Amino acid sequence: MAGGTEGAPAGAPRPAAGPGGAVRFWRGWFLPLLATLCVTVSFRSAVADWNDIPSGSMRPTLIEGDRVSVNKLAYDLRVPLTSHRLARWADPHRGDIVIFFSPADGRRLVKRVVGEPGDTVMLVNNRLIVNGQPAAYEAVPGADIPWASPAERSGGTFFIERTGTHPHLVLLNPSRPECPFYGPVTVPAGSYFMMGDNRDNSGDSRFFGFVTRDRVVGRVSSVVFSVDHDHHGLPRRDRCFRRPDAVS
Repeated sequence: MAGGTEGAPAGAPRPAAGPGGAVRFWRGWFLPLLATLCVTVSFRSAVADWNDIPSGSMRPTLIEGDRVSVNKLAYDLRVPLTSHRLARWADPHRGDIVIFFSPADGRRLVKRVVGEPGDTVMLVNNRLIVNGQPAAYEAVPGADIPWASPAERSGGTFFIERTGTHPHLVLLNPSRPECPFYGPVTVPAGSYFMMGDNRDNSGDSRFFGFVTRDRVVGRVSSVVFSVDHDHHGLPRRDRCFRRPDAVS
């Protein structure tokens, strides 16, 4: 019949309209996206994260363009997006590479722990001495360091520094010593002494003082990825999934 609704008797109620477009978007897309975002942010805040290396203060261990994984459960568990600690099962140890907030300006930094609470730390001609025990040093030719720059190979000196169970490379610049003599200082309770492996090009505890335990974010686990900013951001494939303290 012209003008009628085929199969529907006159006066029959029409079926209820389904949810509007905005409601369907909210349920189908926005809520799952919001839930995923919340889980991701919470995971990165409390469990694991990554950190880009923007400067050369940890050369040759970590270099500009590295992206490192950060284990935020290495020492404690915190409420996501806060500094409130729910549980604590370990503390940073001498030799650990950690992420922390600078006591000088609050920036996020990466350095090595060289002094634990109660340690006496000093530098004598850029040689580290902790609790009266000098670290052992083994010279390494610059040509053997794959990521050393030409300037570092010609003007710098590389050593394997052995402190406990964490042998690692350090870089010194004899022509431009930044702070070759320091201390002795005793690390107070609840604090740590941090230094960069690039000893003559690192703003660290020699300049901004001790770092309290609550400022430590987590421990660096590995170099996950690395890009070479001097070569159009191409990946350095031989640095991917590399242990941070690998000395070759």
